[in-house]
Amino acid sequence: DPPYTADVDAAVGALIGAIVAGVAAFWLGRRSAANDLARLREQNRRTEEALGERAEASLEARRVRDRILGSMQDGVILFDGDRRTAFANEHVDELLGARPESLAHVFPVALREAVRRAAESRMPEVAELEIGTPSRWLRATASPAGPDGSVVVVVADVTEARRLDVVRRDFVANASHELKTPVASIQAAAETLLDVWQEDPEAVPRFAGQLEREAIRLSRIVADLLDLSRLESGSELDDEVHLDAIVREETERFADAAETVGLHVHVDAPAVPIVRGSRKDLSLLVRNLLDNAIRYTKAGGTIDAAVGAEDGWVVLRVADTGIGIPTKELPRVFERFYRVDRARSRETGGTGLGLAIVKHVSENHGGSVRVRSELGRGTTFDVRLPRADGV
Repeated sequence: DPPYTADVDAAVGALIGAIVAGVAAFWLGRRSAANDLARLREQNRRTEEALGERAEASLEARRVRDRILGSMQDGVILFDGDRRTAFANEHVDELLGARPESLAHVFPVALREAVRRAAESRMPEVAELEIGTPSRWLRATASPAGPDGSVVVVVADVTEARRLDVVRRDFVANASHELKTPVASIQAAAETLLDVWQEDPEAVPRFAGQLEREAIRLSRIVADLLDLSRLESGSELDDEVHLDAIVREETERFADAAETVGLHVHVDAPAVPIVRGSRKDLSLLVRNLLDNAIRYTKAGGTIDAAVGAEDGWVVLRVADTGIGIPTKELPRVFERFYRVDRARSRETGGTGLGLAIVKHVSENHGGSVRVRSELGRGTTFDVRLPRADGV
């Protein structure tokens, strides 16, 4: 029957079309899913690369941080909000003796309390601590480091700074005292001269002599202070210096003064290797050693000045048969204004700065000075300076 055939054909055609459309949709869907999957894979790859780059950058930043904090001379500790140690550089061990695991393990207690106050007040706290034997002074600064209550602590060794501060205060006090004495004497002598120059003319020379002596003493103190101040900034090492020639010149300069007080000066200054340095400052060094020996040697005593070469060094030795120095006082003789015998220093007009100048000059030239002494039998100073040729 034709109508029936037409309907069947139409149904079959529709079925075939549906199948074709379904297959096409299936393949198109698979292609779209494959494309989506490929895009997803590419996105994941890029994300992984970005995360890797960030992780590497973070690791490098941590390495840089550790290098910076590790190279610091100060100790650095980071306590987290639970007071555990999140970070500590190696200098913490040196300064505190150990790396604390938490705030509870921090000693001394004053540092622990400073960290707690900083965390509670959200303000920096500073603590100065004395630790160890021999004692050292530390300055610790605790600062808030985040909203979680973490605190960073920086610990610095300020022992040398405190020592220099004490030296500076002592220097000002001693300089003021030393300057005050001759100034007061000059003032008193001047006032006396004004009173007696008409009433007692014969007393005028005596007070004028006192005025002159105190003025000379004041001038010496000022000159030594200026020399010492200059030397603390270093010496200009531009000259080729013949130390033997300087020794001969300076001993000749003191010959009359030594003879006046009954001293015998012996000089042994053969030609020695050249020293690189400041001729002016090395002359000052020799002058102060000879002056010191003359002041503290009694009449009839002997002073020996010798120079020679020894193992790459030029060695200057000034020895006397003077009053000597007690063994316990030897470590202090190079301090400013330090005197073993203050009464004799006042009598001879010493400033107490000569040996400090000697020490500065020798060290500025890369050398050293050593003292040996026996009470009542004399003192020997040895100065070692490097040869210019380095042999």
